[in-house]
Amino acid sequence: NNNMKWATVAIEDKDLYKHGGIDIKDIARSIVNNASGGGKQGASTITQQLARNVILEDNTRSGIAGYTRKLKEVILSIELERTYSKDEILNFYLNSIGYGGTAYGVESASQRYFGLSAKDLSIEQAAYIASIPQYPSLYDSNSPSFDAKATLARQRTVIDYMKDQGYIKPEQAKVAKAVDI
Repeated sequence: NNNMKWATVAIEDKDLYKHGGIDIKDIARSIVNNASGGGKQGASTITQQLARNVILEDNTRSGIAGYTRKLKEVILSIELERTYSKDEILNFYLNSIGYGGTAYGVESASQRYFGLSAKDLSIEQAAYIASIPQYPSLYDSNSPSFDAKATLARQRTVIDYMKDQGYIKPEQAKVAKAVDI
């Protein structure tokens, strides 16, 4: 069962298996938008997120320090891609990121939310868990600021992305969206 893997790739980095750890177009767009006052925008592949959040542990995002951190992140991402397979990088990512509260790693999150092993998650359950890292305080059902409507919308977006990227069939997406998790 690869539901968790595909849900994560679909929402976080649809080109994971195509790029070399960084997405030059997204980085360039981010730099232009940030420099022109368009607000901070993420431009991070799964590999970059792994480099930043697990290895660098430095989330400075502004000024020279922010650009220095981004450069370190890019260099480390390229090195990670040279050293590990895409599946290894995805596995490291899935086993290290936060899914709300004390749930770090997909197995912990699967147990916390559904009492299941990650390998046994349904499409709708995997889509829910894959939603959480973007905004844990909003999407974590155990959080005081949990927003059920926003969470359902995000989960359905993940399901749509899984369908659009060919990981699940349209009928599977329709069934998954009908389940109230």
